[in-house]
Amino acid sequence: MIITRTPFRISFFGGGTDYPAWYLEHGGLVLATTIDKYCYITCRHLPPFFEHKHRIVYSHIENVREIAEIQHPAVRAVLDCLKVEDGLEIHHDGDLPARSGLGSSSSFTVGLLHAICALRGQYVSKDELASQAIYVEQKVIRENVGSQDQISAAFGGLNRIEFRQNDSFDVAPVITAPDRLADLQGHLMLFFTGVSRIASEVAKAKIDNLKNRVVELKAMHAMVDEAIAVLQDRQTPITAFGELLDRSWQLKRSLSDRVSTPEIDALYSAAREAGATGGKIIGAGGGGFLLLFVRPEYQARVRERLHGLVHVPFKFENSGSRVVLYQPNGL
Repeated sequence: MIITRTPFRISFFGGGTDYPAWYLEHGGLVLATTIDKYCYITCRHLPPFFEHKHRIVYSHIENVREIAEIQHPAVRAVLDCLKVEDGLEIHHDGDLPARSGLGSSSSFTVGLLHAICALRGQYVSKDELASQAIYVEQKVIRENVGSQDQISAAFGGLNRIEFRQNDSFDVAPVITAPDRLADLQGHLMLFFTGVSRIASEVAKAKIDNLKNRVVELKAMHAMVDEAIAVLQDRQTPITAFGELLDRSWQLKRSLSDRVSTPEIDALYSAAREAGATGGKIIGAGGGGFLLLFVRPEYQARVRERLHGLVHVPFKFENSGSRVVLYQPNGL
């Protein structure tokens, strides 16, 4: 039996420039971190004593004879791509809701790839794990997704992720003083709006509009290094990071009329009135989690103003996808 633990991520800046339709022409750049909320995949060899060959347990339970019968698109695609022949039992558990903007779908794909490779006794590098997940989601399932989520899930940590026009990527950990990083974390608040959505559908509207948002996307690209400079310069107030988040959110909202909603705009305005410096909806938009940058002395006031939302405390994490239980029994 294998259990993998794969983190969810928060993307700060550059989201939208990680779509192949954009970066293959212009290049892309993202600043993102993983957090201590995880997707767990349990995978084991299924003994041949049942009518079904594969058992997949998530929000539904599937008992099937053939891979082609599997309804879960990522499970079906991964098992097919890895040419799995023997029966498997796969269980999924997550710390946070799916379809909420924290890269949960990619964490699932990365975690499942990692689990099956580990069950086979195969080592897979972080780079290979990310690349395989990108291939599965973009080429096999053909979802309208970017390329940052899979990389963050595989590598872990706070990273500057560059996407090159030749379809390669580079992951550079952001080096900053531990107390500066702790200061950033202490200013961040995460709230669940209660709205789940299909990220691929929201993303498609943005992708279709990329050619009309060149100025905005290039400005969002530039904010990545501007934000890193804030983190690395102790003379710059950390609140400058929050101000950048606000500027970035205004640009992100312009990418598509599906990124925000009147309800999200009202929540964001309420948070700002209560003391938030800036923030954004995490992920493609349309719902999910609202990230806010709030000075510590205003955080109680913001929680009270957004009392109808679930506040989710979190910490940064650096491990990326990991095998947390390894009991090989063959595949």
